[in-house]
Amino acid sequence: MANVTHSSTFPLDQDQNLWENLKTAIVDSSGFKRWQEEQISNESTQENNLDERVNSYLRETLEALAY
Repeated sequence: MANVTHSSTFPLDQDQNLWENLKTAIVDSSGFKRWQEEQISNESTQENNLDERVNSYLRETLEALAY
C-alpha cells in the first residue's frame, strides 16, 4: 500500500479551499441534482450534511463508471 504524505507546498487550507470549490461545482451540476431528487425518499440521506451527500454521490458515480 502506498504511503500518502502531505506536501508542505500545498497546505491544508488550500486543500480545504479546493474541496469547497469542487463541492460547489458538484452540487450545482445537473447530475447531482437528479441524484439528490432520487435520494429524497431515503431519510438517512436527507439527514446527512452536504459533504456526506457529495461523498455518497461521488462514490456511487465512480462505482457505476467502474461497472
